[in-house]
Amino acid sequence: MTSTASPSSTNQQVRPRPAGASPEHDGGTVVATGKVRLPPVVWLLGGIAFIMGTSEFVVSGLLPQISNTLGVTVSSAGMLITAFAVGMMIGAPVMSVATQRLPRRLTLVAALLVFAGGHVVSALSSDMGLALVGRVLAALGNGTFWAVGAVVATAAAGPAASTRATGVMVGGITLANIVGVPLGTAAGQLGGWQAPFWMLAAFAVAAAVVVARRVPADTTPADSSLRAETAALKHPRLWLVYLATALIQAGIMGAYSYVAPLLTDRAGLATAVVPLAMLGFGVGALAGTTVGGRLGDRRPYTTLIPATAVTAVILGAITLWATDSVLAVVLVVLLGAAGFACNPIVVGEVVHIAGAGRSLPMALATSAFQIGIATGSWIGGIAMTSRLGLQGPSLVGFAFALTALLPLGLLAASHRKAAASRS
Repeated sequence: MTSTASPSSTNQQVRPRPAGASPEHDGGTVVATGKVRLPPVVWLLGGIAFIMGTSEFVVSGLLPQISNTLGVTVSSAGMLITAFAVGMMIGAPVMSVATQRLPRRLTLVAALLVFAGGHVVSALSSDMGLALVGRVLAALGNGTFWAVGAVVATAAAGPAASTRATGVMVGGITLANIVGVPLGTAAGQLGGWQAPFWMLAAFAVAAAVVVARRVPADTTPADSSLRAETAALKHPRLWLVYLATALIQAGIMGAYSYVAPLLTDRAGLATAVVPLAMLGFGVGALAGTTVGGRLGDRRPYTTLIPATAVTAVILGAITLWATDSVLAVVLVVLLGAAGFACNPIVVGEVVHIAGAGRSLPMALATSAFQIGIATGSWIGGIAMTSRLGLQGPSLVGFAFALTALLPLGLLAASHRKAAASRS
């Protein structure tokens, strides 16, 4: 399948390619001359991803305030995080199908308004049940944005820069962890936990106005129907990408979910320094996302497989040697860089395999990320309460990352075979 949207403001020449064939990365047929410049809409969507990422993670820093206000335990308040993850997992593909016949610009605006409405509901809630409803609504808006926004970004960027475009969007989430979440947490501590919810709602409404004015008119392919969307899911390689995505995320989050006790109780780091170490992880993740996005368009598997292997090695090193505070912090920063270098590449491969303009395959990629995050943190927690203790989460992460090399190896072999048959 080929994209019907032509990239704007680029110096690239594109030759026709067979149906289902990838652009020129690891031996494809698309030739780019000069540096491809990403169109403004990609950066706009990356900014919205920053808002979405802040919403997803800011609750973790406000759980004590939320539990006090709503009269529940901290662990019960943590259900707001779980509800958001479940809403993303299920909501992304469901909303992708439900909005299939809507113009993409309209769908993005609606997603942002639903996202904003969810935050208003949560901010106005006086009991846990209503707060959960608000979080699920926000997650539905978030999932819809990712399913459609990634399609719009990659179509606007063109096949020669689709991975860079997804890298910008993933970078928005990474930047949210570095800047948005700390600022949101501080706002919640100063003005009550509802303050960042009101701010995020206002930002989402403002973003909806900008999208309505700045995102180009819809360029939906003629065969963009539910039948065409589901037909795109018949590629076996696509499901290998989903599996690899979930395993990589489980590896990273299996360890990182418990980075605070790792640094304080095992590495002996002072509690006050932990946020700086987490900031280092975020900076490493942003650097990795940038590098992965730039290299992934040309050499996806010769970038993705080494990055995953390095992630596994780092997790093994954390398991064995993270008893020194300096070494532990360095390993955590490197984990962010190596692990997050994989993210834009796997999303880019979904586009290359399913074809540009497919929102349902992109929605399932979002679900794969969430499944990996939830699975890794859950099993990592179980391992930490076992005899393995604080070595458990990183050991679990090591096992997941190592296992991810199997589907990636199969994908690389299939890719080389397809490239050889075209040459």
